[in-house]
Amino acid sequence: MKSFKETMADLIGEVIIDIEVGLGAAGELRYPSYPQSLGWGFPGIGEFQCYDKYLKAAFKEAATKAGHPEWELPDNAGTYNDTPDSTEFFGSNGTYLTDNGKFFLTWYSNNLITHGDDILDEANKAFLGCKVKLAAKVSGMHWWYNSPSHAAELTAGYYNLYDRDGYRPIARMLSRHDAILNFTCLEMRDSEQDAAAKSAPQELVQQVLSGAWREHIEVAGENALSRYDSYAYNQILLNARPNGITNKGVPKMHGFTYLRSSDDLFEDTNFELLKIFVKKMHADQEYCSDPAKYGKELKPLKRSKPKILDATTPMRPLPWDEETDMK
Repeated sequence: MKSFKETMADLIGEVIIDIEVGLGAAGELRYPSYPQSLGWGFPGIGEFQCYDKYLKAAFKEAATKAGHPEWELPDNAGTYNDTPDSTEFFGSNGTYLTDNGKFFLTWYSNNLITHGDDILDEANKAFLGCKVKLAAKVSGMHWWYNSPSHAAELTAGYYNLYDRDGYRPIARMLSRHDAILNFTCLEMRDSEQDAAAKSAPQELVQQVLSGAWREHIEVAGENALSRYDSYAYNQILLNARPNGITNKGVPKMHGFTYLRSSDDLFEDTNFELLKIFVKKMHADQEYCSDPAKYGKELKPLKRSKPKILDATTPMRPLPWDEETDMK
C-alpha cells in the first residue's frame, strides 16, 4: 500500500479518488466458500473454511472460554454442491439453530469482520492524509436467500437470518474507516432466477444497501453478470436511486462499476445502449469536473474512529420504488 501511494502520488486525489482494498477471495470480504476450481457449481451451498489446524485450535480456545470445551467445529454441513435440506446443519431444525451452532456462526463471522477491520485499519494508516476514500467489496450471495438457513451466505461468513442481520455489522465496521461499501448483483431481478435456488437478489440488495445507508456510509455497486439489455440497466438505475432522482434527502448510490469490457459490449447496438445507460446514471446531466459542486468534495483521509458496537438486530429495508424513473 505504501509503495502504491508513492508510485501513484501524482494521480491520487485527481484520477484515483477511491481505493478498494482487497479483503478476501476475488477481493471481497468473504471466505472462499465456493471455489469453482474445486468443483463448486451454482447453486451449491459451499463449505465452511475453518478446518486447518490454526482455526481448529482457535475455535477450541474460544469454546473453552465460553464454558463449552466439548463443542467442535461442524461435521454435518455438507459439501460444496449440496442443498440446505440435504444436510443436518442447514436443514429443518438444523444445527445452525442450536446453541453450539449459533456460537460457531458468531465466531466464524466475527473472525471475518475482524480480519476486514484489521486490513482496513492498515490501509487507513497507509493512505492517511491523502484525498481518497477507502472502499471494500461485499459479495452478493443471493442463492438460498429465501431458504430459512441462508446456507450460501453462512458458509461465506455472512451470518444473516430472518432474525439476525449479517450485513449491517459489516457496514458498521466500514463506518469506522469512513469506507465505501461496494455491493454486487445490482442488475439481477428475482423473476430471472431459478426458483429451485430460492434466490432473491432484489431483497438482498435492498437489505445490504439499507443497512449501509443507516450506518451513514457511501454505497457503491456493480453488476455480477455481463448484461447488455435495458432490463438490467433499468434495475441498476432503480438500485442506484431507489426513490427517484427528484426526491431530496433520500439515499443515492455513490458510484457504479460496470462489468465487463468485451467485444460484445462494443457491438453497435450494445454500445449505443450503454451510452444511454451512462447518461441516465448521471440523470441526463453534463459532466462536471468539480466534485464539490455535487456534494462529493474529496477531503484528506482522517484516522479511523475507535471500534464500535455490533448491529445485528434486523430492521425493515428502506422503501424501494417499483421501477426506476429514469428508464
